[in-house]
Formats: sequence, structure tokens, C-alpha cells
Amino acid sequence: MIKLSHVDKRYAEHHALVDVSVEFPEHQTTVILGPSGAGKSTLLRSLNLLERPQKGTMQLDDLTIDFSSDLTSKTILTARRKTAMVFQSWNLFPHLTVLQNITEGPRYVLKQPVDQANQRAHALLRQVDLDDTADRYPRQLSGGQQQRISICRALAMNPSYLLFDEPTSALDPELEAQVLRVLQRLAHEQHSMIVVTHNMEFARRVADRLIFVEDGRIEFNGSSDDFFNHPTERIKEFLAAMKF
Repeated sequence: MIKLSHVDKRYAEHHALVDVSVEFPEHQTTVILGPSGAGKSTLLRSLNLLERPQKGTMQLDDLTIDFSSDLTSKTILTARRKTAMVFQSWNLFPHLTVLQNITEGPRYVLKQPVDQANQRAHALLRQVDLDDTADRYPRQLSGGQQQRISICRALAMNPSYLLFDEPTSALDPELEAQVLRVLQRLAHEQHSMIVVTHNMEFARRVADRLIFVEDGRIEFNGSSDDFFNHPTERIKEFLAAMKF
């Protein structure tokens, strides 16, 4: 489980996270929604310390992090080994093949033998119907294919949590659907996932829990059914705006 308690994050004059307390259960898909600039990505990126809040604590399984204290390299590495981030842009290494992109972390961070890392990579590629791309380079793939490779790369590190920051925002609708089908399968397999997205249909179909963030505050934290079928007036406005 990930638990944030009274987390605060400021950028100069902008208060990005305001006294945020929230839990992310294991083996569930939590979707974070909200208007642009609400603090969604800051919240997500704080979970693997790409952003450093100034106040509050995070409980990540058996690891406790006090954001008001200096963090050691060991603490940061431990937190990041428990989480894996998939970004808007896929960030694959252009000079490495698909197979090398996926096995780089397991071989050099997890110290897996080459044969073991390669076997796991091929198994993941088969799951996303891309095993025939193992020897290609990222430039030879479509955006949707590259994003699916990014998901394989994250899974290869065996993280406790998968974090997705708008994973389909750079894709056209057809390629977006390919990636969303992979995420839906991962959700059905009960991976622990936290997803920032603007795709309401994905949120409705896949989320176990929904968090609505606005002005750095959590304004809703509950089930998908309550969010979509029993919305507050503010959420009604948000959903209506997302239809256009």
C-alpha cells in the first residue's frame, strides 16, 4: 500500500499539492482525474520521488519517507525500485534495440543474468503482440508500439506499483486504443496501478477507485460508480466539459 499523509508541494507562488492525504491500495487500479494544472501529475510523480514535496510523509509498503527531511540515495533507490513510471512520451533509448531497452534495467539494476532477462522480455513482448519487434530500434516503431514497449520495460522491473502519467495523450485514437487495451488487461490481472488520464471511458471501465484533484486538493476519493453515477455539481461540470 502507498499512503500519503498531509503532503504539501509548492513551486514558487503555485501551491501544487495542499495537505493531501490519500491511500492507494494494492492490486487495484486508481485513476486520477481533474482539470489541467490541478496537481494530478505532481501527485503521481511524488510517489516515485520525481517530485519532492516539502511537507508530509509517504508510507510505501515497509518504507516510510518524511518529505521534510533530507532523503538519502538509498531511500530514493528503494522507493524507485518499488515503482515504475510510464510517461506521456515513451522515452526509449534510441540507440538500443527493443530487447535491449527492456533488459537494460533488469540486467544492471536487478542484476539478472542475460538469459533470464531476455526470456522475461520476450514473454512480455508476446503479451503485447510485439515479440517480432525485439531486434528493431524505437525509430522503426509507431508511437503506440513504442508506448507498449515502455510498458514492457516497466513491467520487467517487477515493481510493486505501475505509475502512468497520461500514457496515451501523444497518440491518435487508433494507437491510443492499442495501449488502453494493454492497460485494461493489466487491470484485470490485478496489477497495482495508478493512472493519470483524461480518457473518461477508460476511467469508467477500468478504475477500481477514482480520485478527483482540483487546485492541489483531493475533492473526490471513491468508487467509479459514485463518480460517474452520483456526481457532485462540480464533477457534473467537469464531465460535461470533457464531452466536448
